[in-house]
Amino acid sequence: MVTIIKQLAGLINDAHDSLNSIIRIFFPSMNDKDMHFWIIGIFGIIFYFVVNMAFKRLAKLSVELISLVYTVTVLLVVVFAIEIQQKITNRGAMEFEDIVAGMKGFLVLFTVYGLFKLAIYGIKLIISRYFPKTEEQ
Repeated sequence: MVTIIKQLAGLINDAHDSLNSIIRIFFPSMNDKDMHFWIIGIFGIIFYFVVNMAFKRLAKLSVELISLVYTVTVLLVVVFAIEIQQKITNRGAMEFEDIVAGMKGFLVLFTVYGLFKLAIYGIKLIISRYFPKTEEQ
């Protein structure tokens, strides 16, 4: 896990340095905070449009899909934060397997929930098909 984070940090640092060098050529007066303002701002707005488009399509299918995507995203942030906190405080081993185990736990419990919900839907469908409601006047 530490190796993966160090490799990702190295890639991000290399990209930052390369981008900083390019920006200095075209905008010599731009400082690091200005660069972060523009790059994160541009990335953020593009990411927003992509996510918004995807969520609109998901919303046509089911709001529950949006809830699932959001929950998985937040859980990933939380489990990574927990592992990083363990490394910083030396209160546990920082391992990628812990993240995978935590996410598997959620996916197993969500699958149980989904199967339960599917069973309820199936029962309601059978009841409505074989015992239709009659209108009383």
